[in-house]
Amino acid sequence: MLNRRRLLQTAGAAVTAATLGSGYAWGIEPHWVDYVVRPMPVRNLPHGLVGKTLVQLSDIHVGPQVDPDYLRGVFRQVQALQPDIVTVTGDFITYDSDVLRQAASVYADLPQGRLATVGIWGNHDYGPSWDCCNFAESLEQILARSGLTLLRNGAIDVDGLRLIGLDDRWGPNFDPGPILATCQSGEPAVVLSHNPDNADSPVWGAFDGWILSGHTHGGQCRPPFLPAPYLSVENRRYSAGEFDVGGGRRLYINRGLGHKARVRFNVRPEVTIFRLTQDV
Repeated sequence: MLNRRRLLQTAGAAVTAATLGSGYAWGIEPHWVDYVVRPMPVRNLPHGLVGKTLVQLSDIHVGPQVDPDYLRGVFRQVQALQPDIVTVTGDFITYDSDVLRQAASVYADLPQGRLATVGIWGNHDYGPSWDCCNFAESLEQILARSGLTLLRNGAIDVDGLRLIGLDDRWGPNFDPGPILATCQSGEPAVVLSHNPDNADSPVWGAFDGWILSGHTHGGQCRPPFLPAPYLSVENRRYSAGEFDVGGGRRLYINRGLGHKARVRFNVRPEVTIFRLTQDV
């Protein structure tokens, strides 16, 4: 009788824990944003940019799964920080038939950097099969009206800091070689590259600065003290956070704001706030 009672108590506790866990993973963590503040040391950074802020957003996934009011609230919080540079490292949307209208509404509130607001494509930004250039062009027009400059294997200069944007690794226009071939060692530059697997490609030439990526969502769900069971990358160590990838390059993977399915556990959504410093 005692053993049966203990068995029922254990089973009841397990059911309660599972119920609470699922409620947390669905109802709390997907909207519990982690505002990560960290330095970004850049070699030969112009003096006028020392102490300026570069905010990275990633994997926003406007669409049927992500609450637009949640995103607008985060955008307001970021704008209140008065960032100098805002970067978005891809996956602006998750495709559905109404997503362009949703994107026009949500991205009207996209936070603006005082010096620049730039972004790159992720795989989802090419539409339902990740290869629709016409869809991507329509989305680009919406983002341009929102004040964002899209970098597609191109670069802009921001007060002496070069921002380089690569098109998506899985998309139809991935061609990083020509723009990366223009980089010089020690040049103050930051590369935006949606998929962190690009860090392992033999395309970097003399570039020896920061690479900002997203794509993984940090795995979205990670058991305590264990790696995430699912990551959409070839290099399984590329989950989230900072990595030394050799050649003087440092990779940072943002965990993303949105989700493809509304569930996160032990992997909070992230806004990264870099403070630019001189690398000595």
